[in-house]
Amino acid sequence: MSGVSPLEEEVAKLIVQTLNLKIDPVQIQPEQLLFGKGLGLDSIDALELSLAISQSYGYHIRSDDPEITATLASLRSLCTSIQKNRTK
Repeated sequence: MSGVSPLEEEVAKLIVQTLNLKIDPVQIQPEQLLFGKGLGLDSIDALELSLAISQSYGYHIRSDDPEITATLASLRSLCTSIQKNRTK
């Protein structure tokens, strides 16, 4: 993965492993949308991913957070939120 941070590489691997995606983590571009026409994730994926992030980084993504859509928009936005809020 060129042009991505170590955390972005790590979280891309976490996404692929957690959701059993049939892609190589390097295929997830930092600004690519994670949901809808981007990577194609759905609300169940969001729940699974949120749990994995909580376990790995101590960051609890709350469904009632008004910024949740922006947080989960892309790999880069997710990693930015993890960096700001992680406890592990």
